[in-house]
Amino acid sequence: MSDSAEIEVVSPESVGLSSARLERVSGWLGDQITSERLAGASVLIGRRGSVAFFEARGLADQASSRSFNRDTIVRIYSMTKPVTSVAAMMLYEEGCFQLDDPVANHLAEFADTRVWVGGDAPITETVAMETPMTVHHLITHTSGLTYGFMQANAVDAAYRAAKLDFPGGRGDLASQVARLAEVPLLCQPGSHWNYSVSIDVLGRLVEVWSGMSLAEFFQTRLFDPLDMRDAGFHVREADRERFAACYAPLVGGDLSSIGTTPSAEEAARRGGLKLQDAADDSSFLSPASVYAGGGGLTASMRDYARFCQMLMNGGELDGARVLSPKTIDYMRLNHLPDNRDMAAMGQPVWSETSYDGIGFGLGWAVVIDPVKAKFVTSPGEHHWGGAASTFFWLDPEEDLYVILLTQLMPSSTYPIRRELRQRVYQAIVD
Repeated sequence: MSDSAEIEVVSPESVGLSSARLERVSGWLGDQITSERLAGASVLIGRRGSVAFFEARGLADQASSRSFNRDTIVRIYSMTKPVTSVAAMMLYEEGCFQLDDPVANHLAEFADTRVWVGGDAPITETVAMETPMTVHHLITHTSGLTYGFMQANAVDAAYRAAKLDFPGGRGDLASQVARLAEVPLLCQPGSHWNYSVSIDVLGRLVEVWSGMSLAEFFQTRLFDPLDMRDAGFHVREADRERFAACYAPLVGGDLSSIGTTPSAEEAARRGGLKLQDAADDSSFLSPASVYAGGGGLTASMRDYARFCQMLMNGGELDGARVLSPKTIDYMRLNHLPDNRDMAAMGQPVWSETSYDGIGFGLGWAVVIDPVKAKFVTSPGEHHWGGAASTFFWLDPEEDLYVILLTQLMPSSTYPIRRELRQRVYQAIVD
């Protein structure tokens, strides 16, 4: 076992959790494997500055029967977005930009980007931006950008035709973003919340502001100070044996099915797995050319636990200060206009969270109304996940954070995130 897995686990009772009730988390984790929902997974629960639960089950690679261990490395996909958002806010603290700066002030290619008129109109029917796209629009997904895999409209189709993929794009991040600026926006900036490549553009801005590549900034300013030893845009040669394969359900295992409700027949056939991306033949084993701030990182549980504990500590961990507590508090606020939730402002498409009662901060979703959201949590809890079903949440009111690592695409296959939340909160007794 790698030393990256060396996390001290304290008695649950010492941090106000019930050992007996945490057995429901253990049982649930085992059930995911025996039911063939997941090949392998791990869960970590941190509270009051300590880790009180850390278990791994199942297989990281079915082909080799290699176990999913505490030190397994996974594709975290969109859990990269909070890392990029933190990087941007570090540069905000240094005075490199203002949140209401037009993006075109820093990336001139966006000065003439047009806006699609919508409806059934072709992509060629556009109007000018009514207000400039700002950095704040990017970091809150209200920029008018989108994702090609949504397959919902003409702009999505234009992304696919231009192969505007992050990660996996051609060239480098600068050229990919320049090509992106040539495609019309889905909507006027600030008018809708729409999950998108916004954070990939933000990652390019980190490069412009810092004078470093995004990979270099992450390594020198975040990963090294926080001792995140495994995180990076590809898996190093020495760590290949720790990298997990990625799977999909037997039915519905592609991104075009995201956000759709499976038929009864499809649901009945989902109790099995097929290979999506092999552990020994993945693009993540080779150095990336496009550093995708929206979804390009791989990491271990120890890495992301240290990132989360830094956030819970108000921006500091083991003497390394990344952000001010005031900045982190600001990032945890709902930044959608008039304190609206995403249901009131969002497009009817998939994202890594539900919409009702959920707002959006700077880099993550924020719970503003747990009753409306229909699950037990605290107001101000913030969270995000990745396309391969990874997930994390932070609850400042309970001084709690939880991380789920697994490798199943798409993340909408099963309601595992809600199921885990339910079992974690019932274990709090103090």
